[in-house]
Amino acid sequence: MTTNEIHTIYGRTIKSLDNRELKNAFDSLQSLVAHPHGYIFRDELNNLQETYKQLLYYYTAGSKDPMREKIYAELLTSVYELADKITQKALAGGDSPEMYYSLQRTSVIHAENITKLTETIRSSYDIKNIPLAETSVMKLFKSIWTSISLSEDDFNGLHHSLAANEEKNGATDSPGYMTILNCQIVSALMLGLQKFFDRRKMHLLIDAADSGDEEVKIRAYIGILIALYQYKYRIDYYPEIKYRLDNLAENPDFKKNVYLIILRFILSRETEKISHKIKDEIIPEMMKLHPKFNPEASPRDLSHDNIENEMNPEWMEKISNTPLGKKLEEFNKLQEEGADVMHSTFIHLKNFPFFNEISNWFIPFKKGQSSLSEKDIVLKSLELITNVGFMCNSDLYSLYFSIKQIPEKGRKMMIGQLESQLSELKRQKMAGLQTRNDNTERIIGQYVQDLYRFYKLHLRRNEFNDIFTQKLDFHNLPILQPHFSNKSYLFNIAEYYLRKNYFEDALTVYKHLSDTFEDDEMLFQKKGYCCQMTGDFEEAINEYAKAELINPESKWLLRHTAQCYRAVKRPEKAAGYYLHYEKLDPENLSVLLSIGSCYLEMKNYTEALRYYFKVDYLDQEGGKAWRPIAWCSFHTGKYDQARNYYDKILSQNPDYHDYMNTGHTEWALQNIKGALDLYEKSVQTAKYDFEAFRTEFSNDIPELTAAGIDVAEIPLMLDKLRYSLHHK
Repeated sequence: MTTNEIHTIYGRTIKSLDNRELKNAFDSLQSLVAHPHGYIFRDELNNLQETYKQLLYYYTAGSKDPMREKIYAELLTSVYELADKITQKALAGGDSPEMYYSLQRTSVIHAENITKLTETIRSSYDIKNIPLAETSVMKLFKSIWTSISLSEDDFNGLHHSLAANEEKNGATDSPGYMTILNCQIVSALMLGLQKFFDRRKMHLLIDAADSGDEEVKIRAYIGILIALYQYKYRIDYYPEIKYRLDNLAENPDFKKNVYLIILRFILSRETEKISHKIKDEIIPEMMKLHPKFNPEASPRDLSHDNIENEMNPEWMEKISNTPLGKKLEEFNKLQEEGADVMHSTFIHLKNFPFFNEISNWFIPFKKGQSSLSEKDIVLKSLELITNVGFMCNSDLYSLYFSIKQIPEKGRKMMIGQLESQLSELKRQKMAGLQTRNDNTERIIGQYVQDLYRFYKLHLRRNEFNDIFTQKLDFHNLPILQPHFSNKSYLFNIAEYYLRKNYFEDALTVYKHLSDTFEDDEMLFQKKGYCCQMTGDFEEAINEYAKAELINPESKWLLRHTAQCYRAVKRPEKAAGYYLHYEKLDPENLSVLLSIGSCYLEMKNYTEALRYYFKVDYLDQEGGKAWRPIAWCSFHTGKYDQARNYYDKILSQNPDYHDYMNTGHTEWALQNIKGALDLYEKSVQTAKYDFEAFRTEFSNDIPELTAAGIDVAEIPLMLDKLRYSLHHK
């Protein structure tokens, strides 16, 4: 049985258990225990299946068993855990090339004792044997990560470390060593839980969430949320974990921390978009204006201040009113919001030997480590960046190693530039002007970005379940929903989704909120808008109708309701809403055009022309209504009037439709040669795509015959057109 087949069977088993289809799960596991390394679990599987058959027998016999629900829950839990054990054994004992299983095979030969490792780490730091301490931390990380189920001794040893206080354990000459140790423990627990569920690992994360060390606590919160998301169907069968989570939720910081983490994960969805925007839009435009601009520049160099320092003021004036200026303004706003604007810069800076060790992707950037020289001016400058928080730990290590490779003269210049750029951010931090520089928000942002780097850039990233391909809508987890009774958090989350154009996610939250806020006009509007933007126009109309009962004079509501009616091909209803809007704003050109379009769709060309002429009269720039006026004039037999407007259109920037429609008009006026010339220009404008022209032309045949053109002449015109194009 291949590695892929084992993964497929395991996935099918877990899906069956999530759906409470125990029979299907047993059937899948039967094929796994047939594997040479799964055979030892055959008796355990048979016993569980026999227990289930007995439960079903007594159920169908009508027996009332008060313990049935408890037995069923325990049975499900046992089958989940058995599936984990069989799969792990089959993959570790086989030839799976994954690092996870390779390390498990190695651990059989060179077993590590987790409790002894934690003791070695702390004692090594006490005597300042940093290399031994760091090597032991790496071993500890791998041991925690690859252990399918922690023993009670392992659990106690890790619990003791997480509960320890740095000051009580000395080693104040090794700043932050307990923070580093416990951060690595938490990250290893999180990564291990992604592979297989272990109740003891969950308990340890909850222990860490009570830590007095903010760095450790925030990482634990994130680890808990990721595990709860992955095991959303399974977690209900561990009541002791739910009990501890309920207790944790009583902490005043719980909701705030979860809320901030949710926002940060939503913001992480923008990372690839930002990277592409920098690479494909901003930098090419910058190079056009300033050919010597470095395309490898850091996103920090794209701020208005830095660009102003490098460019002629006349260029800046030129930029401000261009699409590039708007993109830079948008970029700066994202930067202020805390978006991950640095990812694209560091994509190619994860090849240092430091990153060959998996645990180093998660380690905090703190002095006292052998890879960082405490007396180094580079380290001192980067520590300032750490405190400001616009770069994650992983990128700080990349930057440190990159700068160290630069000759000393260039290194000092770069450090000077970095410190100069940081001065304003430091000033704002000291003044407390930016809440995102709050310590908790800084740690959340840095760790989420560290995780993003790991899952997107690690050399063996394909071996890991990329959490950033999932929604991670933690607020929708049933186990967490009772703790979000404060609706302001949910409102803010929904608004955040809405602002980022994640309409389906926003709608889910708004639907949940609508159960409580039944008469909120804005809530109905936003639900309707989300439905409209996801293409569910009928449901949008229903939601807008609820809002209309509360505020029938809302121009925004009238307009969007009309748009939805047009989308479902009900122009008569749309016209009614636009006409209501016209009474509130009689000279709104966009609305007047829409009214004309509704009448056009209803084939009421006379009424359509009335509104289009009104637009043409009010339109100071001219041109907005020319095309529909010309088309309606053609439909109503006013061919000279249509010709006049098409002449105006062709004098501007005509497309192939304009040439085609003008040709129709000339043909209706019996100017056959003129029509042929215009049809030729239409095909030429369409890059000589005759078939595209032919398709559009065919759609207009009913209009041509209605204009008095003999249907027998149509193939003659098309063939003449083909000959004319062939000779050109």
